[in-house]
Amino acid sequence: MDHLLRGIAPISDTAWSRVDEEAKERLVPQLGARRIADFTGPAGWGHSSVSLGRTERVDGPTGTDAGAVVARRRTVLPLAEVRVPFTVARTELEDAERGAKDLELDDLERAAREMARLENCAVFHGWPAAGIEGIVPASPHEALSLGTDAARYPGVIAHAVERLRLAGVEGPYALAIGPTGYTRIMEATEETGQLLLNHLTQILGGSVVWTPGLEDAAVLSQRGDDFHLTVGQDLSVGYSHYDADSVYLYLEESFTFRVTEPDAAIPLS
Repeated sequence: MDHLLRGIAPISDTAWSRVDEEAKERLVPQLGARRIADFTGPAGWGHSSVSLGRTERVDGPTGTDAGAVVARRRTVLPLAEVRVPFTVARTELEDAERGAKDLELDDLERAAREMARLENCAVFHGWPAAGIEGIVPASPHEALSLGTDAARYPGVIAHAVERLRLAGVEGPYALAIGPTGYTRIMEATEETGQLLLNHLTQILGGSVVWTPGLEDAAVLSQRGDDFHLTVGQDLSVGYSHYDADSVYLYLEESFTFRVTEPDAAIPLS
């Protein structure tokens, strides 16, 4: 039995299948960071760290001659474990066994939203407590002002792409943008009749990525090997406990993130 304790939950195989399907449907569209970073994993729950390929000098043990010994400790980036609890009514799980297609899983939807926002926020804005420096704080480029007028977006994004090229960062490029800005893009049509979304993808040579948890936006290279998301246990549903009315579950994953080329992204405010 693994640490998710699914084997002792009062949930049938059919109900587990439905919960897993619903979790995936809610999570996948919101995991914007996974669409722009190199993804490594899943390596399993036991995977604890990522080697940084570096060392730091340390003193030898007590009793050794400091002048005769050169000691170094290899540096690693530990994975963070994240858990978001949610509940499912036992009556809904029973109805799943009966073949119901319209299960009431609102709390799972909330948990999926929180989990996706956390992962995206860690990747883009950083998570100091977990040793993660995000794409935006790592970038040495001054942020460009995107503003709220969608008509300005093509010019600003073209400027960002040009700055990346001048910095020697090749494309294709992607625009990661929060929900408010993404909605502006999807609703806008230019004077030529062309959808703004189509124009932006032509400028980028890549995609526009809806990224909940990203406060503003960023243009970044998709050439690869600049941003690394490492996952130990991929997003999974685990079991906690139950009472007469509800089963208490959770979404869980372990991950870390690192930027290996800070020049490969330009923040937009």
